[in-house]
Amino acid sequence: MKKTNVAVVMGGYSDEYKVSLKSGQLIFDSLDREKYNVYKVIILKEEWYFLDDRGEKAAINRADFSVNLSSGFDVKFDVCFNIIHGKPGENGELQAYWDTIGQKYTGCGFYQSALTFNKKDTLAVLSKYNIPAAKSVYLRNGESYNEAQIIADLGLPLFVKPNQSGSSLGITKVKDKEDFQRAVAFAFAEDDQILIESFLDGMEVSVGVLDYKGETLVLGITEIVPDNDFFDYEAKYEGASQEITPARIDDATRLKVEEIAKRAYDSLGMSGFSRSEFIIMNGTPFMLEMNTNPGFSPASILPQQAAHYGTSIKDLCGNEVEKALAKTLK
Repeated sequence: MKKTNVAVVMGGYSDEYKVSLKSGQLIFDSLDREKYNVYKVIILKEEWYFLDDRGEKAAINRADFSVNLSSGFDVKFDVCFNIIHGKPGENGELQAYWDTIGQKYTGCGFYQSALTFNKKDTLAVLSKYNIPAAKSVYLRNGESYNEAQIIADLGLPLFVKPNQSGSSLGITKVKDKEDFQRAVAFAFAEDDQILIESFLDGMEVSVGVLDYKGETLVLGITEIVPDNDFFDYEAKYEGASQEITPARIDDATRLKVEEIAKRAYDSLGMSGFSRSEFIIMNGTPFMLEMNTNPGFSPASILPQQAAHYGTSIKDLCGNEVEKALAKTLK
């Protein structure tokens, strides 16, 4: 039986590329070699390349996303397993390119990727489905605003964050009004659109959701207890947090979180891995954001949830490949 050629596509254009390489390695190691020929493809701003087992590189032909090896052998991929965090694999750019050249890939499509990468637009859509979120103010770089009015409306502390960024890059928890301007400048350094959000005083949870064997499945609910003020980059990737699976919540709250997380996933027309962040305050889950290409290194939350609930990483990854193969190209 002919094996399927799978490219595990990792890297990216942001500081998240280091995490993506670790995520890609776990997926590369986990895919079933009896069913798939598995290859590594690295996408960086300066180059796109195929990486063989000996560490030798060959350029990707961007006309059809194939590679010509020095041996004269051409490799065309049946499926691209997209595990890029941030741009261009999580914001729709790569998906739009793959759609154009007729390349099948895992995860959600161009529209869903672009939508969920934009925090403001995601929360605006989900509000129509009665999914609560923090009160917020949206600003574009260069736009005038009334600092005193924003602080009066949202209160202190508050969060200032880039509208389109991952891994908590550019986020500041502002406790004093003297720090407000610095936080705004810090967020605008990551993106030309920012969100300023009211502080939600409650338990933070991270919820893994995916479509698995024909149904929307909550993989698990993990309680986040950061050592720092919030779940920032250091807490996510450098061990500065406790991640407790399952979260220490009662059954009624668990069912409410699961229902809202699945409703958000289905309402947005999602496919593939996702991780949604919520603050549970007074028994109500408030949504912060949804990640469509969440971290998948051994230390990341989704693999932790899979391990706790006895779900095989091999099966999860294989399911993504098979769904992608079954897609009809437009």
